[in-house]
Amino acid sequence: MIKELPDKRGKFGGFGGRFVPETVMPALINLEKEYLRLRRDRGFQSELRRWLRGYAGRPTILYRAERLSKHYGRAAIYLKREDLLHTGAHKINNAIGQALLARRMGKARAVAETGAGQHGVAAATACALFGLKCVVYMGEEDMERQRLNVFRMRMLGAEVRPVASGTGTLKDATSEAIRDWVANVRDTHYILGTAAGPHPYPLLVRDFQSVIGRETKAQAAKEGLQIRKVIACVGGGSNAIGMFFPFRNDRSIEKIGVEAGGRGLERENAATINCGRPGFLHGSYSYLMQDGEGQVLPVYSLSAGLDYPGVGPEHSYYHETGAARYAAATDDEAIEAFQLLTKLEGIIPALESAHALAYLETAMPETAPGEAVIVCLSGRGDKDVEMVEKYLGGKK
Repeated sequence: MIKELPDKRGKFGGFGGRFVPETVMPALINLEKEYLRLRRDRGFQSELRRWLRGYAGRPTILYRAERLSKHYGRAAIYLKREDLLHTGAHKINNAIGQALLARRMGKARAVAETGAGQHGVAAATACALFGLKCVVYMGEEDMERQRLNVFRMRMLGAEVRPVASGTGTLKDATSEAIRDWVANVRDTHYILGTAAGPHPYPLLVRDFQSVIGRETKAQAAKEGLQIRKVIACVGGGSNAIGMFFPFRNDRSIEKIGVEAGGRGLERENAATINCGRPGFLHGSYSYLMQDGEGQVLPVYSLSAGLDYPGVGPEHSYYHETGAARYAAATDDEAIEAFQLLTKLEGIIPALESAHALAYLETAMPETAPGEAVIVCLSGRGDKDVEMVEKYLGGKK
């Protein structure tokens, strides 16, 4: 049985922790204290469930993909449809939770970072809902790749601040959001979008996203499914940890995280666990892409949401203890899976989710009729259609 983690130091085994400047420590300690209090507060939990049900659209359905299952001819494939949530992705689960937390803490302003724009849109939405001023940091390259989501955030009243430093992607946006939060911590909460960063953020995000796995477990039990595998994409890893955590002690069910293999594991990619090693990034100790001197390396993925050089510390712990397995899918493989699901099921997945779907090529031959494989469909692909069109055009 996996121990209840993180421990009191915010550690998942040797991973996680709180490696930040002294000036940030009081804010993190206060956030931890407030969250642990509200975690046990029935009124807060009841209010959170009410917003998730009545506003976000939970529970999401566990959909049996008949034609996709027939295509592989083995186990039945089910999709946990987080793409059907308000704003179109699982990110709204965490954004509503943290915005409620900010309001309970008396904060009037929130900052957030975003790569693909899904977390930025979710944070802007939650802030509009609860009357919080919102600033979203986004890399210039990602703003170009995800122009529609930039427009959506601005319509929701958020200020989108472009980040030109570094590679102009998610890592740099995260760094800028942290700087803003530290400078304005008295009235500002940082709505971090993934299960990474300093303690207590990996705990916060995991708890708010675990609704995915809890619902899946209950729905599968009701249907009498014999689950063989659960599969989810991994950038920072929020949808994956939300799916895996409630199944953590079910050793008969294989948990598989799929990272961005980009142009290949020997070339440019964002497959942090597959190609990185432990080090420090954004206040936490976890697997990351780095050179021999510990400098963070640029990463690449066609999917802006997976284009991050680190991963949540709980995933690093699961990897080292064997609680979950981490594979990778290339851009080409993700695009093929994107097209396959669209044509067979009439569902356009986010490019992030398409990485998880791509792993079915490897996973399905290991299954048998009568078993079930569950894929977390973390978001919808409207935002990626233009990118896919360009990619396919370039292949001609």
